[in-house]
Amino acid sequence: MLSIKVKRYLTFANGLFECLCFAGVIFGWASLVFVLKKEGYFHDLCIPVSNTSHHGERNSTMDCDLQDQHFTLAFTLASFSLCFITLPCGFLFDYCGTTVTRFLAMRNFSEKGHITYPHCNLVYYLAFSASAVLLFPAACMIAGGGILFFTTNVQTGNLFGNKRSTVITLYNGAFGSSAAMFLLVKGLYESGVSLRYTFIFISCFSFVQICSTLFLLPRTQIPYPLPKVYSYGITWTHFGLKSSCQEQETMSQMKAVRSGDGTVRWTPRKRMELEEPDRQMFKIIQPDGGDGMEKEEMIDSLKTQTKGPGAEKDIPSFRSCILSKVFFTHLLWLSVIQLRHLLYIGTLNPMLNLLANGDSRQVGRLTNAFAITQMGSVLCAPWNGLIMDRHKRKGKPAAGASEDCATSQKLAAMKSAVLSLTITVTQAIMFAVCATIPVLEAQYLTFILQVVTRAFLYGGDAAFIALAFPSCHFGKVYGLMQALSAVVSLLQYPCFAFIQGTLQGDPLYLNLGFVAVLTLAYVHPINIYLRCRQETQRESTCTRRWVQVAAQQG
Repeated sequence: MLSIKVKRYLTFANGLFECLCFAGVIFGWASLVFVLKKEGYFHDLCIPVSNTSHHGERNSTMDCDLQDQHFTLAFTLASFSLCFITLPCGFLFDYCGTTVTRFLAMRNFSEKGHITYPHCNLVYYLAFSASAVLLFPAACMIAGGGILFFTTNVQTGNLFGNKRSTVITLYNGAFGSSAAMFLLVKGLYESGVSLRYTFIFISCFSFVQICSTLFLLPRTQIPYPLPKVYSYGITWTHFGLKSSCQEQETMSQMKAVRSGDGTVRWTPRKRMELEEPDRQMFKIIQPDGGDGMEKEEMIDSLKTQTKGPGAEKDIPSFRSCILSKVFFTHLLWLSVIQLRHLLYIGTLNPMLNLLANGDSRQVGRLTNAFAITQMGSVLCAPWNGLIMDRHKRKGKPAAGASEDCATSQKLAAMKSAVLSLTITVTQAIMFAVCATIPVLEAQYLTFILQVVTRAFLYGGDAAFIALAFPSCHFGKVYGLMQALSAVVSLLQYPCFAFIQGTLQGDPLYLNLGFVAVLTLAYVHPINIYLRCRQETQRESTCTRRWVQVAAQQG
């Protein structure tokens, strides 16, 4: 049997693999569009236009604005599906657990297929340009299946304690880097490999995903904080066997208690916690004990004495979470940055054609550069998690008094997010400014900023929700947040139509408008900062009361 530590690292590696190869492939849309145009998708929508050169010669070109609009509409629907499907998936995940969520999704999607990455069976039909209309449901299924993998894998961060935010943001980085999969598809296509066979090969990884669901993920959810002894997945106990490792784990769940006659008995820790729910252990150093020994004293009902009536709080309800100011400002922060990000990806191919004056070689070169930079997302995202984890450890309340204040640990977690949220908005504004520069070579810098911004955006989004809201509501809050932001993301198609119509293909003024809109996202970190400052004052009052009561009891 695998040791618990090895199994946890296998779970981490498998989740990273799934996020890196399948979760966010839709973000490599520009590479796929390049291939689909070569295959002649929606080519019948292109209109021949006759032009007269300054030498008086007549030549004909193709006006493919309608073709670009169809590709943009497909990506708009796909990005909407990616975000909106997180809502039902989140509720299903919270109420039914990991295994049911993954297998039910496999069954639902397998109406057209048979695999864990189920949408690929429909994508097979994309090998024929005559069935180009199937691009719309296929793109939605690719996006929807991908976010399902991410949602069920992000809980792996709970296995790693203080590294939780780092793992979550690393998975988000892998989610963004999976855009490079369509670069691989493009490279194989240019090497002569059929688009159809490429997708069949990708679908063969379904066996790995089924095995990971059974052996490397829990039936329900990975709790946080993680219990001292925790196992998951199919183990030897399911076959009626018990390993020595499990026997040691069973003993570790027992606590030695010395009775009055000096004998020692072993009592289950869980039973002791149920029998003495309100007892707290405090270590008080005796001032005149010459040996400096620590004396342990049990202080009964200390919480009731110090908190006062009505101060004890239960876990916030889901309704109170979604009606909080933190939820709404985070939604604003996510929606405006995500809209700018998705609009850039969806309009990248026509924008490059505009800047390159229709030169397909330059467009192909820049498309490859864009896809390659997407792989850097997995390297950028963990920095956001490291920032949050490092500042959370700095602001973590001391053990003892502060631990029992209802808001102390949550306050330390939210403090750690202020810097991360501010950096993300600043990066988004820098990205939007670079995107307004109508110079082809400047797009290389824009590609880099886009990758860094997206890595911080999605990594910070999941990590912040995990920190600011109860873990029992994570799936629902995360899903609702994504669903509402998906509604906002539908504005990208009207924006593209506005560019093609009113602005006559030049997005300069719209890009400048987005720079101004993005500054609104600073409202979120400012709100969190002010909230933390108010809670700090409450916490200091609570801490003083703990010290006073502990001194009186001592």
